[in-house]
Amino acid sequence: MDIGKHKQSVISLAPIAQTDARVLILGSMPGKLSLAQQQYYAHPRNGFWKIIAHLFGFNVDLHYADKLLALQQHKLALWDVIQCCERQGSLDSNISNASIISNDFASFFAQHPCIQHIFFNGSCAYQAYHKRVLPQLAEQWQTLAGTRLPSTSPAMASLTFEQKLSAWSVIKHVVEN
Repeated sequence: MDIGKHKQSVISLAPIAQTDARVLILGSMPGKLSLAQQQYYAHPRNGFWKIIAHLFGFNVDLHYADKLLALQQHKLALWDVIQCCERQGSLDSNISNASIISNDFASFFAQHPCIQHIFFNGSCAYQAYHKRVLPQLAEQWQTLAGTRLPSTSPAMASLTFEQKLSAWSVIKHVVEN
């Protein structure tokens, strides 16, 4: 029996957010490398940090802690929809739907009352949030603006980096207005 083919229980990372954050960027569940390194978007081919660095004018090669500071300086928060699940490998498509437990967004929003817009890094995050989280939230949080963006994952190879960057540029417009 090949142990590598079995689904494993995975637990997401803590949110990266200051109390004055205005924008929340949500992924689905960090990949294996991100979980191993305890860093969001640690896979070198994931375009997230390159896109965010380009949009907000910082060096993509900064240490992880400095990247997080850059996010927070621009009132951006970072988290995932899924708190834990069973998954083989790193792909969202391998997540066992029956195993999904969502993060506690009611508590998150209570602690981060300035959030005005949610951006979803890909379809899985968008769908999981709308199916599992949104119906459980207080009415004031159900009306938050939300935008699904193309996944920054290297698995989303149908779009070029430039196309993803163009789509993600909406975040900068929301932050600056």
